[in-house]
Amino acid sequence: MQKAINTKSITVMGIMSAIGFILMILEFPLPFIIPGFIKFDFSELPALITAFALGPVQGIVVCFVKNLLHLFITTTAGVGELSNFILGAIFVGSAGLIYKYKKTRTGALIGSVSGAILMAVIGIATNYFITYPFYTNFMPMEAIIGAYQALLPSCNSLLKCLVIFNLPFNFAKGIIDAVICFMIYKKLSPILKTKQNNHT
Repeated sequence: MQKAINTKSITVMGIMSAIGFILMILEFPLPFIIPGFIKFDFSELPALITAFALGPVQGIVVCFVKNLLHLFITTTAGVGELSNFILGAIFVGSAGLIYKYKKTRTGALIGSVSGAILMAVIGIATNYFITYPFYTNFMPMEAIIGAYQALLPSCNSLLKCLVIFNLPFNFAKGIIDAVICFMIYKKLSPILKTKQNNHT
């Protein structure tokens, strides 16, 4: 029985990782909201669903595998994938952990909002210290800040740009994923959960 449960969990994580990878490819810009080199995608959604259905560790594994798959087509030498994994793991890990100990809609809501806040705040650090320093190898910092200034001329420093644009962008991304998750989770959970999970 335990072997069957583990096999099903691994199968679910594999499927969700593949879906996350596909959604990661299907990213798209929102040029009137944030500079065009920053793309929006729904790739954390499968990981969030997995974190609620199976647990926070399994959700983090989905984040890891979908970024591992994306390395084969990366244009950022793995830096973008590293940042995406860190933020995704924080988001779904936090949400899944809170839900694990409070398995109610309120628990899922608190977990999702907390995860979105943490992802948005820590995203400032990952972009400031990891992602954007790497991008300066291809695009001068002045040009990066200039892309933000095209939307808001008063943005005259990278930190200010990240706080004004990236922080709410990442928070909104988490909340949108959470809303979609809430809409479809009830129908999916009986399929995703193992028998052991259904008895908890």
